[in-house]
Amino acid sequence: MRKALAVLFGLLLLGLVAFMALTSPTAWQVVHGELATGSDASAEVARKSDPEKGRIVFFAGGCSSCHATPGQDDKMRLGGGYALKSPFGTFHVPNISPHKRDGIGSWSQADFVRAMHEGVSPDGQHYYPAFPYTSYQRMTAADLGDLFAFLQTLPAIEGKASPHDLPFPFNIRRGVGLWKLAFLDGHVFMPDPDRSVEWNRGAYLVEGLGHCAECHSERNMMGAIIPERRFAGGPDPEGRGIVPNITPGPTGIGGWSPEEVVTLLTTGETPTFDTVSGPMASVVHNTAQLPEADRRAMAEYILSLPPKVGYKKPQ
Repeated sequence: MRKALAVLFGLLLLGLVAFMALTSPTAWQVVHGELATGSDASAEVARKSDPEKGRIVFFAGGCSSCHATPGQDDKMRLGGGYALKSPFGTFHVPNISPHKRDGIGSWSQADFVRAMHEGVSPDGQHYYPAFPYTSYQRMTAADLGDLFAFLQTLPAIEGKASPHDLPFPFNIRRGVGLWKLAFLDGHVFMPDPDRSVEWNRGAYLVEGLGHCAECHSERNMMGAIIPERRFAGGPDPEGRGIVPNITPGPTGIGGWSPEEVVTLLTTGETPTFDTVSGPMASVVHNTAQLPEADRRAMAEYILSLPPKVGYKKPQ
């Protein structure tokens, strides 16, 4: 009996050690190397950043859609507090204003790059993937440096968001490390040399900064995007119906012209004279701030996606 208990205790201890090792933020770096936040990336963002370029990155990334304090007109006051509901619980979006205590005002550029590429906080904790770093990891270090510089020009807002409201086992933040090993690949966007400059710009904006797939895709039981269902629509994570298919198939945006996609990204108007609402209205508010060439690039890329059958709610 004692021997059996000793073996059981040893297995439990071994399991605990393995869990702690695999879920450590450094475990992801061991697997993927320093691709995202190593010395090369840190050196690149150390160049003189351009906050005006960062302003474009800010709107392309839709930062204010989640981080602006709810109930205010000024979307540049990034005090957080929005309650993002999900099947895993409710996430309270943090303050990312340059407030030194309550926001990111005390962060270094390297801290910011690591958060955006790896989903790790300056104090070494995993961020939950409700923060879409699976898309933001595609961003170049130069764009991240510019974005960080722009964020420092915004008002410093006092106050922290409420803690996340998550049930067990999702409240064990350390477990996110296993999720990252499975679903965070660590790849910065690489242009396709066989495609045009415009197409590659659109791919970068849609797949990275704009993180369009994060809403317009079906997810598995672990909350990760199902690759073959990418951009084909899915249930709204907050339970507000169905997010549409944006591939150019019969159940998506097949038949749309590039001009019609550009119009939607500029005014929110569809070819059927409808107007987008809900979260997409906030997206359009951001894409409308981009240069015309960027909206056209996004349209070119989206219309080049392989057509897929849209999501259907299970009966």
